[in-house]
Amino acid sequence: MTQRMDYNTATPAGMKALGGVYGHILQSGLPKVLVDLVYLRVSQINGCAFCIDMHSRDLLKEDVTIDKLVLVPGWREAEALFSSAERAALAWAETVTRVADTGVPDAEYQAAAAVFDQKQLADLTIAIGLMNAYNRMAISFRAVPAAAR
Repeated sequence: MTQRMDYNTATPAGMKALGGVYGHILQSGLPKVLVDLVYLRVSQINGCAFCIDMHSRDLLKEDVTIDKLVLVPGWREAEALFSSAERAALAWAETVTRVADTGVPDAEYQAAAAVFDQKQLADLTIAIGLMNAYNRMAISFRAVPAAAR
């Protein structure tokens, strides 16, 4: 795969704005591993190889086990590996990422709201939206994953 464009160079101010949102999430109080699991799951749903590669590497650096990492797509069947907060965040990430198909049902909202307070849930939703934006940039312009360079 050949990269179509270096979007960081094409729109440094736009990418800096996304980086500001990323910085907000880092300081939001949400656990880093939980956020990175969400970033990975969103990227898997969207098929973004660049981001799957990046967030898998980030999780390995955070000492997430290989067993847990490879089972993120099947987290419901491997729920013992994931905390209740991680399971709630992954479920929320899936329904919000697939919003056109799911409409984000009340039951999904209520399940997430039972685990996260309003600020946490709003910040988690911002993180999900951010990763969807990054995925669309990387996929559209064919960002090459580190493993494929």
